[in-house]
Order: sequence, then structure tokens, then C-alpha cells
Amino acid sequence: MSYRIESLTEEDRGPVTDIFNYYIDNSFAAYPEEKVPPQFYDNLQKLCQGYPAVAVKDDNGAVAGFALMRPFMMSLKRAADLTYFIVPEHTGKGIGAMILEYFSREAGRLGVDSFVAGISSLNEASLRFHEKMGFTRCGLFKRVGKKKGMDFDVIYMQKMLP
Repeated sequence: MSYRIESLTEEDRGPVTDIFNYYIDNSFAAYPEEKVPPQFYDNLQKLCQGYPAVAVKDDNGAVAGFALMRPFMMSLKRAADLTYFIVPEHTGKGIGAMILEYFSREAGRLGVDSFVAGISSLNEASLRFHEKMGFTRCGLFKRVGKKKGMDFDVIYMQKMLP
């Protein structure tokens, strides 16, 4: 199976919301405890205004994942905060690396020279993925999250771009 990256469009609203809601229900990758409504998509679009927001589509045109880049903080635009969620059946197939490569190319155009990712301490797969991709741990916010009755930390990881 091959994949392609496309800019998010209105057609992606349902699949993106469904993917995020899957991770709300089944993991600690998405922080909310309650499912989000379709309007969640509008909030995503506002967060990353002027930055890439993409869907990853499979050979059949189905959304296999989505990702967005946004300023880490409004006045710290050299660093971009990354968010990505991939349909479980498509994980481990190089989509995350493909997204990072795409965002790395876009970063230069935006004046971004580092990526930042905030990851739940209970999301071991994401922590391993980011370490494999060259991110290093650079911050820890203790017990800032609680989901399903469990406290969790948020670990910040950073990757400096060439």
C-alpha cells in the first residue's frame, strides 16, 4: 500500500474527527475524556492557520491519518508544535516518518528550525517513535493530565532541524 499527503479539506472533517475520537476512547494519545463533535475540525484549522495541515490518504483515497504543524507559542515561531494521529491499521508503515519529512521541508519556508511534540507519559509507542526519529526529551510537566481515573505527565520532546 502506498500513501500520499494532501492538504486537509472539508471532505476530511468526518474522518479526522473519527480518528481523533478513536484515540480518545482507546488510548492516552488524545487527552480529552469525552469524544469531540465535528466542530473540533474547525478548531484544528484555526490552530494551524498559515502552517501545514494534512491528511494522509491510502491508495483508495481513504484517510489513514492526519497531521498539523502550528507555532509552539505565538511569539516563538522558530519552533513548531506537531500533532499527528494515524489509523491503527496503518501504524508501523512509515506514515509518521513521511509526515516528519514533509513537515521538515515545509519548516524552512516558515522559518522553523525545531519541532516540539507534547506526549502523554502513558503513550509509550509515541515516545519510542519520537526517539527513533531523533527527538530528545526536553521537558516534563508532572500530573497535568487525568484520564480514565489515571494521572499522567506530559513529556516534551524536541528535534532540531538542520
